[in-house]
Amino acid sequence: MRHWGVFLLLSIAFWGHSQNRHTISGDVLDADTGETLIGVTLLISELNTGAVTNAYGFYSLTVPEGDYSLVVQYLGYQTQTLTVSAKQNSKRNILLSAASEELDEIIVTKDIERINIKKPEMSINRLSASTIQQTPVVFGEPDVLKTIQLLPGVTSAGEGSSGFNVRGGAADQNLILLDEATIYNSSHLFGFFSVFNSDAIKDLRLFKGGIPAKYGGRISSVLDIYQKEGNKEDFKLSGGIGLVSSRLLAEGPIGKGSFLVGGRGTYAHLFLKATDNPNSAYFYDLNTKISFPINRNNKLFLSGYFGRDVFDVDGSFVNTYGNAVFNLRWNHLFSDRLFSNLSIIYSDYYYGLLLDFAGFDWNSGIKNTNLKYDLSYFANEQIKFDFGLQSTYYSFNPGYIEPARPDSGILQEQLQEKYALENALYVDVSHNLSENLALQYGLRLNHYTRPGQKGLNKYVDNLPTIYDSLLGVYQKGIVSGTFNSKASSATYTHLEPRVTISYAFQNSALKLSYNRLNQYLHLISNTSSPTPLDVWAPSGPHLKPQQLDQWAIGYFSTSKNDIDFQIESFYKNINNRLDYVDGADLVANDAVEQVTLAGEGRAYGLEFLIKKSSGRFKSWLAYTWSKSEQQTKGINLGDPGINKGEWYANPYDKRHDLSINASFILNTKWSFNTNLIYQSGQPTTYPDGQYSFSGLRVPNYGLRNGSRLPDYHRLDISATLKPANKVGAKKQSHWIFGIYNVYNRRNAASISFRQNKENMRNEAVRFSIFGIVPAVTYRIDW
Repeated sequence: MRHWGVFLLLSIAFWGHSQNRHTISGDVLDADTGETLIGVTLLISELNTGAVTNAYGFYSLTVPEGDYSLVVQYLGYQTQTLTVSAKQNSKRNILLSAASEELDEIIVTKDIERINIKKPEMSINRLSASTIQQTPVVFGEPDVLKTIQLLPGVTSAGEGSSGFNVRGGAADQNLILLDEATIYNSSHLFGFFSVFNSDAIKDLRLFKGGIPAKYGGRISSVLDIYQKEGNKEDFKLSGGIGLVSSRLLAEGPIGKGSFLVGGRGTYAHLFLKATDNPNSAYFYDLNTKISFPINRNNKLFLSGYFGRDVFDVDGSFVNTYGNAVFNLRWNHLFSDRLFSNLSIIYSDYYYGLLLDFAGFDWNSGIKNTNLKYDLSYFANEQIKFDFGLQSTYYSFNPGYIEPARPDSGILQEQLQEKYALENALYVDVSHNLSENLALQYGLRLNHYTRPGQKGLNKYVDNLPTIYDSLLGVYQKGIVSGTFNSKASSATYTHLEPRVTISYAFQNSALKLSYNRLNQYLHLISNTSSPTPLDVWAPSGPHLKPQQLDQWAIGYFSTSKNDIDFQIESFYKNINNRLDYVDGADLVANDAVEQVTLAGEGRAYGLEFLIKKSSGRFKSWLAYTWSKSEQQTKGINLGDPGINKGEWYANPYDKRHDLSINASFILNTKWSFNTNLIYQSGQPTTYPDGQYSFSGLRVPNYGLRNGSRLPDYHRLDISATLKPANKVGAKKQSHWIFGIYNVYNRRNAASISFRQNKENMRNEAVRFSIFGIVPAVTYRIDW
């Protein structure tokens, strides 16, 4: 690590020192709202080089002395060409105006296209807020997670399932960030809605591979979402009223800064109460943000999110869960080329269960406090450094059990709380070696500590799980005692290299990437998608961290007609992926190592994306062929492991995944959007025989995930009507009409088996959640 530090300092000194070079820097802002814009491309035409604004809208260009044409381009905004003079260091903020919908094309120069193509980044997808708003979904509520599942390499476990899967990875292997704060459960109402209010979103990026070294702690993907800062010019209200949910967002200037407050909620449970139905299911959430510029070089941001879900079955079964996050950030500009951000972040995920009929109330959760300091140094037009440090402290509450009634007979019990500390140092370098060759390379150093605690189990022969060859099942290991606090500690240190190489041709580029990542948290689940009752557990003496190596190669091109084409192939290898043994009981389990085994996972596939993103007709077609599987062998010789030690499909393995999205602006009043989705059936385990026991026919289940549910497919459509509004009127409104699952496909959420009472034979029963679902939403902006 010392050699990397020396290399960094020498590189900064070499690249930063130059005669007759000057820096032009500043922020790029929305001309109407004053909102900073992320990912804006700036090009110096004479030098054929440029820069991209960072997560806070800041850019920096260091060029030889002279006068230049600066082209500024951002999707959805009018391109600007400015004349700049680099005769001394200068600060210049740039205002961009949104492109009018009446414009058929957003002009993009060939040089800008080439700059974007040759960037040393791959396996990254970006979505605009307008794309999310236009995508038809169930109940008509714009949904971030449902929209990203239309991208190549991204799937879900099906309707009514939470989370998402990326390139054959599990849902817990995704790092989900909202204004840099970790979100542990990304769904409302078990997957029907996402926790993200689309009205509050400014920028969304999904990293499926080639993940920069600033990100760590998860091994499959990073979903990085930033909220708007709030309108700095005028007070605005926006909202929507739907059949089952509504939302309202307020934003405006406050002093020298701005604020944003947004809320959502469902009210279908109120209709149930009106019909004397004792059951209910609802959610509510709140987004907040305040930005305050102290002076030219310092800004403060305070943001937060709070959400809760309640699922109540006649008061006898009540499930409550949700996220709460808080983030305080300080942007500081040391110079025109050195930018920093200091963040203090708190995340809290609570999940609880009241079982009145069983007489107990169970509360659990996970919390983390994160301190991170990130710096960016823009050495010159060829090289940029990102480096920093991060420290995260975790607190795990596996469960606090208390009696729900005095006569329940349940004793009050606190399962052992667990703690962990994860520290990291990182450096990322973006380096343009020549006109055609560009690199992004970095290194991350992780140091993870599980502090010692009294009460952690010791096992005979250090085997938390043992195989009983007589019964043919795995059983809990024999506890021989407990560790003292010092002996139960565990420490892991890992280096994670990251590299992406891009070689550009005229209007295309060939790219390769490799990254290594480690994950120190485990989500133990025996369902195909996360549920609020799944158990988060830290790595320690009995649970080793997951480690991933991913390689990818891709070809990217853009045409004169603004049609982008991408093809990528990837291979992932994962060590220490946990899976549960048959018959595992995870709820309120204080020692999950007794019901799990560690195995090896692998995933590989091919992704295609064809996209047209300008004009009245916009569309994309995404197709993925992939395979995701795991091998979990026994611990000792003769132990069969899971699935007899053979490779088996993961629950989220989808061999074929096809998504088509299209939108068309007919005129100033009407626009239309449609989705067509096809996925291979989800792996599952079916019985392959049956036997009689005490007069009953008992199914005998085959190999794990050896069968599949029927293939999943559906068609969605929506139409947006914008009534004629007076020019310059403060109030703007429109109607959104949608139909989810137009041809009423009864997609199987699960297949269960029961005994037919007439012929006493076992039979399969399909459970479907949605048929055809119409929706109407009224949206208004003041």
